[in-house]
Amino acid sequence: MEKHLYIETFGCQMNERDSEIMAQLLGEHSYIQIMDPAQADVIVINTCSIRGKAAQKAYSLLGVYKKIKETNPDLIIAVAGCVAQQDGRTLLERMPYIDIVLGPQSVYDLPALVAEARATKKNKLATDLSADFIIPPFLPELASSTPHKRFVTIMQGCNNFCTYCVVPYTRGREISRKFEDVLDEVAHLTAKGVKEITLLGQNVNSYGNDLSGAQKHSFPELLRAVAEIKGVELLRFTTSNPKDLSEELMRCFAEIPTLCPHFHLPVQSGSNHVLKLMNRKYTIETYLEKVDKLRQYQPEIAITTDIIVGFPGERDQDFEDTMALLERVRYHSSFSFKYSDRPHAKSADFGDKVAEEVKSARLARFQARQDEIALERRQDDVGKTFTVMVEGKSKTAGNQWSSRTGTNHIVNFYSDNALAPGQMVKVVVEESCKHSLRGRLIAGNE
Repeated sequence: MEKHLYIETFGCQMNERDSEIMAQLLGEHSYIQIMDPAQADVIVINTCSIRGKAAQKAYSLLGVYKKIKETNPDLIIAVAGCVAQQDGRTLLERMPYIDIVLGPQSVYDLPALVAEARATKKNKLATDLSADFIIPPFLPELASSTPHKRFVTIMQGCNNFCTYCVVPYTRGREISRKFEDVLDEVAHLTAKGVKEITLLGQNVNSYGNDLSGAQKHSFPELLRAVAEIKGVELLRFTTSNPKDLSEELMRCFAEIPTLCPHFHLPVQSGSNHVLKLMNRKYTIETYLEKVDKLRQYQPEIAITTDIIVGFPGERDQDFEDTMALLERVRYHSSFSFKYSDRPHAKSADFGDKVAEEVKSARLARFQARQDEIALERRQDDVGKTFTVMVEGKSKTAGNQWSSRTGTNHIVNFYSDNALAPGQMVKVVVEESCKHSLRGRLIAGNE
């Protein structure tokens, strides 16, 4: 009998991928994904604990879903992801109407946990983190909304223990997926028409460090092998720790034609003083050396980053160092946030906290300048011709289509002809807008 599943996802691409996996696994047990939680037989909240706001939203939604369960006692409510791993049994004690709490290593067990919770009417806690965990082989179905591109997980967990971060505690230590399993999944996807592959991991640069023998492969080796698979037309990856960026990986941008010239390289701060407090294990000097070398290998590369403003102990000069780094690198874009204490993160116990109004002022200044630089970067593209992949119809106009360059810039353009998501076309950029580019389809490309 057909049953209904509703999933709410917070956080990073890793969580998005985990939600896809859980939906597919439950789909194999007759669960159809729907958009209305009030009609669901199972509700899954896939949570993120990296930032306080996402965790607060998840807790708020649980209160809403409690009311749905009061009218439908057979409803199964599952909490997955980093908040589930972090809070564990506390969640069940605080909200006993939750049926299942499962961490990232247990997403593959969700169908069994749902069946057990339904049969026994008892809460289930599945938050063990094992250093011996093996990411199971998995061949995904295609999402109807984005049949042309997919995320492929290559590893999970992290060994870096940055003082502001809880990932090593919520996703465990680094575990690389088997080389052959990654290649099998990519080949499976491209055989079904997928053209763009994005390889995912908390720190893809470390891929393979935990493997041995015949399974031992580096991330650049994996990139080259994926690029050789028939049907891969665009190849991307995220995310990277600068300390592990090798010259072998940099060379890939010059030597793999399908590897998109975009590198997300989170720096977090422009101050060596703050980087040491963060336990980032690199200096601004070594970071800049790698940025320069990346641009030598691929002059067109777009470099993006993450910035935390107001880390405990960040002085005025430290923030000025971050602003100087922004001017030096001229990032194409960045994700920037005010620091907030996270449960179990070492920095939560640090003194010398930065006042909220100071953090807000610094963030506003950084973001304003970043927006100016990003616009200037996009203006550099005016007049250039790009081969882009059609993403689909733009939401703003009937005959306007949306695409994305290899440098990860959105390009909107007009075409009266019907285009298909995944179709490769040539577009000349005519205008730089606030957050995107506007282009013209070159005749004969439809």
